[in-house]
Amino acid sequence: MSSLHYWNYPTEIFCGPGALDVLAERCKLLGMRNPLLVTDPGMLALEPMALIKAHLQHADIAFAVFSDIDSNPSLNDVARGVAAFKAGRHDSLIALGGGSAMDAAKGISLASVDAQGLEQYQWSNVIASYPTLADFPHLDLPRLIALPTTAGTGSELGREAVLTLSEENIKRVVSHPELLPACVILDPVLTRGLPAALTAATGMDALTHHIEAFCSPLYHPMSSGVAVEGIRLIQQHLCNAHRDGQNMVAREGMLIASAMAAVAFQKGLGGVHALAHPLGARYHKHHGLLNAILLPYVLVANRQAISRDIARLARYLELPQPDFDGFLDWVLQLREQLGIAHSLGEMGLDTDAADWVGEQALADVSSSDTNACVLSAADYTQIFRNAVQGVLPR
Repeated sequence: MSSLHYWNYPTEIFCGPGALDVLAERCKLLGMRNPLLVTDPGMLALEPMALIKAHLQHADIAFAVFSDIDSNPSLNDVARGVAAFKAGRHDSLIALGGGSAMDAAKGISLASVDAQGLEQYQWSNVIASYPTLADFPHLDLPRLIALPTTAGTGSELGREAVLTLSEENIKRVVSHPELLPACVILDPVLTRGLPAALTAATGMDALTHHIEAFCSPLYHPMSSGVAVEGIRLIQQHLCNAHRDGQNMVAREGMLIASAMAAVAFQKGLGGVHALAHPLGARYHKHHGLLNAILLPYVLVANRQAISRDIARLARYLELPQPDFDGFLDWVLQLREQLGIAHSLGEMGLDTDAADWVGEQALADVSSSDTNACVLSAADYTQIFRNAVQGVLPR
């Protein structure tokens, strides 16, 4: 039986060790004659970049590399990418890396066709103007192939890009159905060089996506089912991938779980992301690490609304104590096993901007209709204070 899996959910996916071998063929089938390869600067000297270049060069596919992006890509990064895209007369994009490369490539794709697109299709406008995917105008965006090198963001299966407005220290979510990559290649070989600390942070990012989607009050049973199985895969594989980065079974399991999260969070995210977005924009900390630290504090804040669902989830995971407290203990023990800090204070954050954080979290799209319960700016401020000080009310 072949180790290469093919799925179309919700786009074309090739999964398994060696999946990278389909890259040149898919480029040609999609009419990608001169793609711009978007990645982050840290990827330039690593094995995945060398492998991608070799595949494209062997197939005589012209390409150029754009890597002038931040870990939290900004609108300015996208503008530079659009200039490179047009100067090189590129017709398509390949995104190689984690969420920063994926978001930047999507932003470049949109802004290269519609100069006002990053404003027109920001989330608040999307909710007001485009209630279904069929309502969006057709833009004929450049084709995009996504090759994740981390297992956390799930952006390869999303129709959104998260971009930072640097001057305002806030993040903007941009959405359009054509931002969904035309092809996704999940090859665990591309993740085997990921350091243990990043394996932990990105894996906890994926876990947070699934948990927040599962706890969203919106009714979307298909996404809920995906979230439950995604959490089980993370339970099964994350520690093994963290312990042994060459474990291809664990690496593949985490890639699948991460991608599944983008399907799950069609149901929405919640307070963890509402807090992590402004904190990432202001303090330039890793998004997955912020999520990992914040997760227990938001779970406790939402406890009254989610206890029954979390108990059901705990039973599915076969936890020794199948209730909310047992699940919370599992999350805390998992973080400890992965070497993740218990508090934001251990990352160097303080509470000086606590009120600003609370206001920004309340304004974030993740807190509006999809957090498990209604939280005020003061509630978010207190959660942030607790997370900085390491105080977890039980």
